[in-house]
Amino acid sequence: MLSASDLAGRLAQDAEAVCRHYLSAGRRAGNYWLVGDVANSRGRSLYVHLIGPRAGRWTDAATGQFGDLLDLVREACGLVDFRDVAEEARHFLSLPQPEPVSDLRGDVGDGPPAERPATERARRLFRMTEPLAGTLADIYLRERGILRASAHGALRFHPSCYYRDLVTARTTSFPALIAAVTDAAGAITGVHRSWLDPDGVGKAKLDDPRRALGGLLGNAVRFRFPVNASVTVLAAGEGLETMLSLSHVLPGMPMVAALTANHLAAFRFPPGCRRIYIAADADAAGRHGIEGLSRRAQERGILPLVLSPELGDFNDDLRRLGSDRLTASLRLQLTPEDAVTFLP
Repeated sequence: MLSASDLAGRLAQDAEAVCRHYLSAGRRAGNYWLVGDVANSRGRSLYVHLIGPRAGRWTDAATGQFGDLLDLVREACGLVDFRDVAEEARHFLSLPQPEPVSDLRGDVGDGPPAERPATERARRLFRMTEPLAGTLADIYLRERGILRASAHGALRFHPSCYYRDLVTARTTSFPALIAAVTDAAGAITGVHRSWLDPDGVGKAKLDDPRRALGGLLGNAVRFRFPVNASVTVLAAGEGLETMLSLSHVLPGMPMVAALTANHLAAFRFPPGCRRIYIAADADAAGRHGIEGLSRRAQERGILPLVLSPELGDFNDDLRRLGSDRLTASLRLQLTPEDAVTFLP
């Protein structure tokens, strides 16, 4: 019987065939297979190495997901149990089916993710940053109504962060807002990069000016979040600017930005959590993240409550309606206890 690493190796020997089967909406570009995401959407943010020592390794630059071809099969087919993943891989490889065995990798939702080189690269990048206050990134956030972002230690600035075009492989650099993705113990597992226009007019003019690096699964960018402590109430959502806008008017409430809908659905709850407010996102992926996190919360006896913006998102509410109107809207959506505790 082949082990997980053996199966991944066998798949990697014919990585292009795997991609053509499971990611048929993509195309080959040089030594890579490019596609939108693991759901086989059109696009080019996910790339798979087809040849060389990294054949079969893939990364989604938009979400920060990464892995080998077994991980890709799991995500593309919506599988959870490793035995099902192995069965699908063996079917693709036309290998004989073994007798049922115990899970070789374990539940991907339990325990911390394995340390990977991308995590160390993320930590190294964060060490190269500088404090946010007064930088182009601070100015960018202030223009979006987020005035106290420099108080959050998770946010930093890099004056010249490398950017690699996934099609041409050309490398340039732009100033960037860097956010640390951390686990429950406060250890950095990844970073999120938002490249900015050097002239100070918003994000850099790139096809994908935001990318994550490292281990996002179960983790998040954390604001006002105590390390290794019980947290009874918190708010969670996808985007940095969404959660920073909420934090602007709820400065005492612990908050997390999971960065994508899939990672929001997989966020690991802190010990002692009794209520979680989930910031709504109107698109289909956002609804998927809300539903997934709500379902997991209910299974653990945690009350999920959805916070809805009046406009497109909470940053729109903050910028266009103002903090007083946003505060009044949230007062109606929080429990009376939390309204008294967290609202001015």
